[in-house]
Amino acid sequence: MNRLQGKTAVITGATAGIGMSTAIQMADSGVDLYLTGRREEKLNQLKEDLESRYGVSVTPAAFDIQDSDACVKFVDSIDKPVDILVNNAGMAKGTDPVYSASFDDWNTMIDTNIKGLLYLSRLISAQMKERNAGHIINVGSIAGHESYPGGVVYTATKHAVKAITEATKKDLHGTKVRVSMVSPGLVETEFSEVRFSGDKEKAGSVYKGMQPLVAQDIAEIILFIANRPDHVNIMDTIVFPVDQSSSTMVHRDE
Repeated sequence: MNRLQGKTAVITGATAGIGMSTAIQMADSGVDLYLTGRREEKLNQLKEDLESRYGVSVTPAAFDIQDSDACVKFVDSIDKPVDILVNNAGMAKGTDPVYSASFDDWNTMIDTNIKGLLYLSRLISAQMKERNAGHIINVGSIAGHESYPGGVVYTATKHAVKAITEATKKDLHGTKVRVSMVSPGLVETEFSEVRFSGDKEKAGSVYKGMQPLVAQDIAEIILFIANRPDHVNIMDTIVFPVDQSSSTMVHRDE
């Protein structure tokens, strides 16, 4: 049963990977979309494609969610109630240990993964609370459940997303607003290329000898979470490829 037809969703980080796949899945379910990202050309291409294929309304908004003023301007521009907020935008930068990592990398991860998510949650949750309806879905990570060497700040940001998800649900206790999270393991997207500053060889080695998840796998789970009956709130889902059993346990074929 499709309960999403005619709803409106905001999806951050929609220019690639999980965000783009989620936009496609939701458009196919009849959801009107507001899509954010930093690459305007990709957003405009996605708008043209989704509107022609699915007949939904797609509004692109090219800005960096690290910028709180830009987040306010974006939310002020939305002219209809937001039913679903998918906080997908996030990144990892580097794999250096705490004693030699880059301050710039740390700030980029903190400002995107934590602050950007908080800015839009703050602005849109207020509207949802007033309407007593809506659904916030945060894209977390297995890194929000366990830490690993070389990920001191990335894992900290995803632990923060887990805490923010739980606290947001409690802040909205007594309302009909739902709050959820999905926590993927290894997903082959642009994620590793960003982490390794565009080094495709290093990025590819992350998935060598095993079959990772793909963006569509996570998008389908996000759609499932969003499409539950109004009284059902899925707080979190941990999703691994079968070759992975923890953040550091990955079976690889020789």
